[in-house]
Order: sequence, then structure tokens, then C-alpha cells
Amino acid sequence: MWLPFAPEEIPGLPSAADHGLTYRFWDGGDTFPADPADCAFYVVPYLKGAEIAVRPLAGMARAEVVQTLSAGVDHVQAGMGSLHPGVRLCNARSVHEASTAELTLALILASLRGIPRFVEGQRQEEWRSGFYPALADKTVLIIGYGSIGSAIEDRLAPFECARVLRVARSARDTERGPVHPLAELPSLLPEADVVVLSTPLTEATRGLADAEFLARMRDGALLVNVARGPVVDTKALLAEVESGRLTAALDVTDPEPLPAGHPLWHAPGVLISPHVGGSTSAFLPRAKRLLARQLTHWTAGEPLDNVVYTTA
Repeated sequence: MWLPFAPEEIPGLPSAADHGLTYRFWDGGDTFPADPADCAFYVVPYLKGAEIAVRPLAGMARAEVVQTLSAGVDHVQAGMGSLHPGVRLCNARSVHEASTAELTLALILASLRGIPRFVEGQRQEEWRSGFYPALADKTVLIIGYGSIGSAIEDRLAPFECARVLRVARSARDTERGPVHPLAELPSLLPEADVVVLSTPLTEATRGLADAEFLARMRDGALLVNVARGPVVDTKALLAEVESGRLTAALDVTDPEPLPAGHPLWHAPGVLISPHVGGSTSAFLPRAKRLLARQLTHWTAGEPLDNVVYTTA
């Protein structure tokens, strides 16, 4: 088992002696902790990039499970083709929902209520009073209504929104109301004051928020991206925010990290956070609980949680 944390720091791990396991610590360093061919359960180092994530995969001839510590798996999936059939790829559902949803609400409220303008005013000793938009009575559209999308709606509940509209790959009903299929998105976009992107990055969602998508958003609407940068067409977004028609709050960008001198840094009405949706104090204990649970299931021959892909 390759783990990005020292095994003694993960409460509840199956006993190595009782189960005949060998735990190896690898957090993306230049030297592998052992021969990748002997690894059966690979936990991908967190926030180390796609190149490091996939580097040992080609040699993992005995792999059975690849476990990410991120909600998205796009940085790993391309390397899964080198593995034999039947290897399960699992994501970190249950780890990032609370933190990402918190940041989503922070970005929405900061953007609507003018917090960046107030911070700049404080630096310049200027009293920038006036009327600012409220989240109350707004219609919010969540695109990507999985566990993170649902957690975002949990946190929207006290803010007295007029409506929350939900979109996912396919239609379904929930206790809160219907989830619309992606095919209905063009008719829903003009109804929303705030559009939140929390969808995985797939071939279907890459460039989803393109010029046509953005043109359908109502004047003055706010686009919030806590998904992946390439879900948004950066050039099309720049055209809309520079015209003043839309505003945006982005935890992810394309390119990422956003290089110095990029026009997004100083585009009017754009608030940027540096991909920190899941990077909070809640991450480590939840990640360790997930690993203990997954390895307990695996050693017992029980079904794993969060399986998103199995190699063919």
C-alpha cells in the first residue's frame, strides 16, 4: 500500500501484521518507496500535479485500487490506460464537500456585497459606502449537482434565495426538488442571478461555459467556478467581464496557476482565489478517515466507496 501520509498517523488502518500488508510512504518524491510492481493499493499524492500522480502507474502491474484524495480524477484518469483490466479508480467523495461549499458561499457573498472593493478602500482609507446586491431573493443555478453541489445548496438554505435550480448529467428527483438534465441548461441560464459550476471535468464539460453559454446568462449575473478551470472558456469570459455585463468569482482558472500578467488578474468584477476549495483544516482528518475506511473494506473483500471508473 502506497500512502501519502505516514501509516502511524492514520487512525483505524488495518493492522499490517494481521492482514499481511506492507505500508509504504510516498508523497511524490523523486525516489519511489519500493518497486511499483508490488503495489496493490495506490493513494495518489495530494496537490502534486498530474505528472507526479501518474508517474508510478505504468509500473504497477499488480495494482487493484487507485485512490485519489481529490474530488476530481481528471489528473489521474489519463494514466489509467497503462494498467491491467479491473483496476478501480476511487475519488475522495466525503472529504471536500464542506470546505468547497464554504468557499463557494464566501465567493458569492464577497462578490455580491463588494468585499474586494471594501478591502481596497481600507488600504486607501476610503469609505466606499453605497447599495450592493444581496444574495437574498436571488435565483442560484448549480451546475454539477453531486455531493458538492448538494452541500452548496445546504449552505444556501439560510440565505433566503428566491430559487435554487439544479443541473446534472441526467434528470432525477430529490427531496429539495428536481435536478434538470444538462440538455435543459440553455433554457435555465437566463433565469439565474448566480451560476455555480461544481461539475467534474470531462469531455462533456470541457469548455461548457463558452461564449454561447455566457451570452445566455442574464445581464449582471455572477459566474462562480469551483469546478476545474477548463470548464470555462477563459477568452469568452474575459470578453463578458471586460464589457461589464457579467462578474465572476473563480477558485480555478485556465491556465492554472494563473501566470503573472494574465488579463484575468485585473479584469473588472473578477474575484480570484488560488484553487483552495478543499485546502482547509477539514481536509486531513477527513482524508485519513476515508483511507482507513477504504483499506478496511479492501482487506475484508467488501465493496469500495466512491468507485468512479474501472479499467477495461
